[in-house]
Amino acid sequence: MRTRSISTATALAVLFSSAVLSVVAAGSASADSATVLAPGGIVADGALKRVFVGDAEAGKILATDYDGTLVDSVSGITDVTDLALSDDGTTLYAAASGSHEIVALDAATLDVLARYTVATTYGPRHVAFAGGKVWFSYGDQWDGNLGSVDPAVQPAGSDSAVQLGQFSNRVWGQALLDTDPSSPGLLAVGETGLSTDSMAVLDVSGGTPQLDAWYNGDYSLNSGISDIDLVPGASQVLVNGKERAAYADGKFTAHGAYPDGQRADIAANGLVAQSNGDTVAVYQPNATLPVRTYDTGATTAPTTLRWAPDNSRLFALVATTGGYTLKALSDPTLNNPTLTVNAPSTATRAQQLTVTGNLSATVALPSGTSLNVTRTDLESPNGKALAPVTVKADGSYSFTDTPPAGGTVTYKVSYAGDAEHTAVSASDKVAVSRTAPTLTLNNNGKVYDYSADVSFTAHLGSTYKNRTVELWANPYGADKPNTLLKSGTVDSSGNISVTVDMTRDTDVTAVFKGDARYAPKTVKSTGYARVKISTAVSKHYKTAMIGSTNYYWFHKSTDPLLTTTMTYYKGRKQRFDLQVYSGGSWHSDDPQYFALGTDGKSAVSLDAPGQSGIKARIRSTYVNSSSGDTVNTTTYGPWKYLYFSS
Repeated sequence: MRTRSISTATALAVLFSSAVLSVVAAGSASADSATVLAPGGIVADGALKRVFVGDAEAGKILATDYDGTLVDSVSGITDVTDLALSDDGTTLYAAASGSHEIVALDAATLDVLARYTVATTYGPRHVAFAGGKVWFSYGDQWDGNLGSVDPAVQPAGSDSAVQLGQFSNRVWGQALLDTDPSSPGLLAVGETGLSTDSMAVLDVSGGTPQLDAWYNGDYSLNSGISDIDLVPGASQVLVNGKERAAYADGKFTAHGAYPDGQRADIAANGLVAQSNGDTVAVYQPNATLPVRTYDTGATTAPTTLRWAPDNSRLFALVATTGGYTLKALSDPTLNNPTLTVNAPSTATRAQQLTVTGNLSATVALPSGTSLNVTRTDLESPNGKALAPVTVKADGSYSFTDTPPAGGTVTYKVSYAGDAEHTAVSASDKVAVSRTAPTLTLNNNGKVYDYSADVSFTAHLGSTYKNRTVELWANPYGADKPNTLLKSGTVDSSGNISVTVDMTRDTDVTAVFKGDARYAPKTVKSTGYARVKISTAVSKHYKTAMIGSTNYYWFHKSTDPLLTTTMTYYKGRKQRFDLQVYSGGSWHSDDPQYFALGTDGKSAVSLDAPGQSGIKARIRSTYVNSSSGDTVNTTTYGPWKYLYFSS
């Protein structure tokens, strides 16, 4: 404890000193997900229930199951740019443009079966399986062409199995290719690299490709091809996921369009899956309203789509920040209806209210469709089934209910779905009124001596079922948390009490959490606690009365030592007050603050005045805020009286 000093100057004055791509199921990350840096083709194998994705940058092919979980991979397919499957799904073919090869792999094991050399400087780029052969595009923008690999030629991988120049002088660059399982002898060719891209449909069922239709890029059908699909069961192609073109007598003619799209894939049953930005939409053939839509979260490049051969899944290769994500979209053939629920925002308990809504779908709903209704409230937290409601012909519905409980009441309406529609549900919330309870708490604003035991009593008036009250104490100061002191049922008079040791100013809170008919309520009472102060005087030679006041007597040249003990708190200071008596009254100067030691003590030496006959008095004070903290209420210590004699 360090001693500080102040001086008494005269009898009249006092002077103080002092990514990548994750392959995932249904859009959520998988613990065994794959990573693809640059897309190199995607194809779904119905026989093995696998999806194959090429990674052009890594030179790999990844295999996942229909949920998107990685099951296998193979490396060494340099610059893989596209994938295709044999008709029976047993052999996977990859266009390896880096090594200028068509690579045949066992689809079940990803073992390499054969490598077919393509004698070109550019490609192969795109690959498709049709008419029992593997077809590929190759060449630069000036001399693009088609080639084929005949897997029947033995030994596997022999140069004689590869034929080039099968569509000479017809395409500009490395053309897009597409096939139709329902017409295994047809091959669609989409030229890229020109604003007026050309396209063709070839019959490759014989030994030499035969031209069924040809469009030479005169701007009449499209301006630039980035995607081409054969339409199953119709002599049509779909360009860029949007424009339909019919072909006959060697020519193409416009045949309608879907809403704006970028890329597409067409299922065996004719359903069109179209990507446009971050949306994937599924259409019935020639329809303008989608069967259903998905939000893929795509951020950059267009989404590439592939149907599972059994139409049970739709696989979307989605561009995201840092890579591409494969998402398995479930139930793509089912229409997803739209269901709304509109309940009043507020209502009075035990009075009838009306809920309305609408069920709509782009595929007609069955007549007399029924909806399930559930009410969730404080009385039925797990939900209570209400009477089903029937949808009207215009899709609207309504029902009435009388909520028995107040608080937040939720009405959930559900449609179970059917053979053509997915299940759907929606809900709305109603704030139902509750009676305001009576809750009081005593002792607010009262001041107590340090460490007094104070009883705080909460009183709860009438309620419905809940008679529990919580009592919390939150002492001032960040080092003391708000603490639950008691939680219990009030007595027969509605009271519950708790005793608080008042060492600091304290907020005591009573909490009633409400019930089905009475609203929650919280009340607060703040009790204030003084600090504990004592001041010891030393170096005096006696104590004696002057009038009715007891004084400590000092020689005029002796420095009094004044030691204050105060309740300690980090950073706390005590205020030292000094007054000198003159002319019949006490005179003060500005007080001075002295820091407390960790033991709560502060020693101050008062310089001797050097004159006799001087009366002085001192006291130590804690001042809320000014003493360095705000955890106690202002507390004044007792005056100590000093007299300086000869």
